[in-house]
Amino acid sequence: MSFAFEFYFMKRCFFPTLAIASSLGVAYGDLYYIQDEAQESLPLKWTAGVNLTYDDNVNPTAVGIGADDSAFSFNPYVGVSFVSISPQTTWDVYARIGAIYYFDSPAAVGSDDLYGQSRVGVNWTHRVSERLRFSSRNFLSYELEPDYAYGFATSRQLGEYFYWQTDNSVGYRWTERLATYTGFTLTGLDYSGGVANQDRFTWALYNQFRYQLTPQTVLTAEYRFAHTNGDGVSTDYDDHYILGGFEHRFSPNTILVFKAGAQIHDADAGSDSTSPYAEATLRTQVNEQFSIRSFLRYGVEGYDTVRTVGTGLYEFDDRRTFRLGVSGEYAFSQMLSAFGGIDYIPATFDDGRIVGGAGPIAAGGLDEDVWNAYVGLSVKFNEMLYGTVSYNYTDCSSDFFGQSYDRNRVNVGLRAEF
Repeated sequence: MSFAFEFYFMKRCFFPTLAIASSLGVAYGDLYYIQDEAQESLPLKWTAGVNLTYDDNVNPTAVGIGADDSAFSFNPYVGVSFVSISPQTTWDVYARIGAIYYFDSPAAVGSDDLYGQSRVGVNWTHRVSERLRFSSRNFLSYELEPDYAYGFATSRQLGEYFYWQTDNSVGYRWTERLATYTGFTLTGLDYSGGVANQDRFTWALYNQFRYQLTPQTVLTAEYRFAHTNGDGVSTDYDDHYILGGFEHRFSPNTILVFKAGAQIHDADAGSDSTSPYAEATLRTQVNEQFSIRSFLRYGVEGYDTVRTVGTGLYEFDDRRTFRLGVSGEYAFSQMLSAFGGIDYIPATFDDGRIVGGAGPIAAGGLDEDVWNAYVGLSVKFNEMLYGTVSYNYTDCSSDFFGQSYDRNRVNVGLRAEF
């Protein structure tokens, strides 16, 4: 099962001009996220659990030793969450600390038998007045499996990654209909040893104008600027986003956030490009039993751009990527529910320039498509104890050597909430 969906599954109106702002200025981050403030305080809740997983391709991008290696793993974890709401301030805090232990250490060079699998989030909103508010959204994770909902992973890397982000903004309502959000984000991605040229650090500034067209619809106009420092032979680059969009609440339980426009991508040591850019998030509670959430994003991405082609190492300045994710949950009864989801990530790599090895000076026109799907059942044994069983399938078709694979995972879990 997707770690993101499992964490969401565990954690579980009318909107004024300032009430909702979807991932403002965040070119990367949880693509399912819609910043809709919690409506009620929730007491401190603890969770403890364990998963047993069979993986038939632990290191799917390994070539030679460790290729197609299968293994059983053990994943214990503990978690905590709470929501505190006062007339002026809202705190939403959650954490999950865990590990993955392989009973037989994977054979690929650089593999180990023990990995971290943890996340922590702190969201804070302070309402100074009816017109002015401050908000801060903070998240960090240290984990092994790629989580496609966070907008940077495409294939399984060898070793954990440390991913963190802080998004801080000030919102001000100038009139009954017009408001602005202005803020900055910092984002870091650091891989453990054995993964070269993939670390990134990004700082970004943004400003969004919001106009309340109707009680259900807000029009938005937004500008973002982001600067990213690359690692190793990967170059630094700037991104400018010029976007227009809307947020519409079809019902108290259904909201769509959509933005589209242009992205200007400027690589310091390479070529520049201008690309269409779009992002959307939909969340709906269809009825009491059935809920769905989905996202899409299209644009130029600066992650995982250094690739091997033949005997040369190339950096691709134009990596156009489409990301689509859909997940849902259906409750058959108070005791039994089903969940599932799918991710689709096609990418095209162009404007490649050689940065190491030997080969032609340029490369391009290379494609990589990732499909990831999961389905499972959750059973409530009593007021405290829950069980899950799930199946996850991943398929990657790539023009890059050693990057095509398929992978099957079966997971059985047990958790207690108190």
